[in-house]
Amino acid sequence: MTPELRSQLVAGLKTGSIVPYLGPGVLADVVAVEGGQPMPAESDALILALNGGKPMAPKLMYEFSRAAMHVELKRGRNAVRDFLTQTYAQSAWTRAKLHDWLQAVRPPYVIDINRDTQLQASYADVPHTLIVGVARIGGSDYRFKLFAKPADGAYVEIAPEQADPALPVLFKPMGTPVPEPHYIASDADYVDYITELMGGFAVPAFLKARRQGKRYLLMGLRLTRDTERMVLTDLIYGAAQPAGWALIPDPSDKERRFCRKLGLELVESDWPALLAPT
Repeated sequence: MTPELRSQLVAGLKTGSIVPYLGPGVLADVVAVEGGQPMPAESDALILALNGGKPMAPKLMYEFSRAAMHVELKRGRNAVRDFLTQTYAQSAWTRAKLHDWLQAVRPPYVIDINRDTQLQASYADVPHTLIVGVARIGGSDYRFKLFAKPADGAYVEIAPEQADPALPVLFKPMGTPVPEPHYIASDADYVDYITELMGGFAVPAFLKARRQGKRYLLMGLRLTRDTERMVLTDLIYGAAQPAGWALIPDPSDKERRFCRKLGLELVESDWPALLAPT
């Protein structure tokens, strides 16, 4: 990454013209406060943690959503929810360097496909709106929940028309345990969520208007899995052209083709290059 590109990206993140899109790789430096084991964020690590540290059958090891679907069918949906809540809300973790950096930069809109709470902690002292992806729920046409947080108070659920479009927006499409646990995890969750995302029911109307013409900066995200590619394609709908940048070291041919299709410029560096001084 050149100093000129870094300066351009940082300036755009601060003004909001560039939206950070965070994948599991941004949590690579996070470890447990007690024991020092890495936080499970990538697919393989999540599967091993879900299965008590033991590998599952090869067809289930392919992707976390498959493993989660297997556990859901055997032990119920709550087993997956409880595992994710225990992992991300009831265990103490060190801070990610990227999240410390984002806390200082404070982009006005962030998309985070991880299920941990570090992004929310980075904005805990400023009013903001939280969007949480949900799936397979009744009584609502939407596949999201909205929460407003004042600077010195707790999250409060709000209706879409109550959202203040001027506040920073944290979008957690795959869920979070805070303020209440909701997750997109199993194959069944993804089928429902992506279907409604494509239909326009997983993004609030105020955000659909606000995201028009934005560019995106993908960090910590490999683009080899179809589920993550489908979610990305719909979440950045209405992006400017070119649509932004993807920080991917040693990209595969599949990733190169997909980035060209979406209008994303491949930058063959990882996210720590963005944090380095010019």
